Amino acid sequence: MAVDRDHVLRTAAALLTRKATSTMDEVARAAGISRATLHRHFAGRDALVRALESLGIAECERVLDAARLDGGPAPDAVRRLVAGIEPVAGLLAFLYTENQLFEGEEQNAGWARIDGRIAALFRRGQADGAFRIDLTPAWLTEALFGLLASGAWAVAEGRVARNDYTRMITELLLGGVLRGRRADPAHGEES
Repeated sequence: MAVDRDHVLRTAAALLTRKATSTMDEVARAAGISRATLHRHFAGRDALVRALESLGIAECERVLDAARLDGGPAPDAVRRLVAGIEPVAGLLAFLYTENQLFEGEEQNAGWARIDGRIAALFRRGQADGAFRIDLTPAWLTEALFGLLASGAWAVAEGRVARNDYTRMITELLLGGVLRGRRADPAHGEES
């Protein structure tokens, strides 16, 4: 019987999204295969996480393409991006916590491509006058990732309704990034 690698990866992603500490035995059981079969495809947890990373990067790049980040007003592009990410947010939240993916020389270049595309969106919004210029595109990109992951965890734990995910993230992010009244940094007040 041939094992559907994509099915195994997506099953592992769903399980690890709910329980990040799941063992390889639990992943195999969830996928309906033996542990030995799982190990033939993924030599260990690190190999499985790296395969999930590749899946996550591919999903993100697909969403970035579909969101048309260069089209229309930048705030609308942010909303399309967050709405598109929602179905894979749990996987991204899991990957966000896997430190080995973001350390050392083995870091996947896909993350840099994704960061670059999102930062370009924030730069475009700044150049258009829609977004504040006192927050760097790199910081706004990191803030977006943090909100996407936090939102996914809140949905998974039942603290936030799935239907509220996109609205809550975009309202918080854009409420903080939109250019408007400037805060007085000396007093923490708006002027």
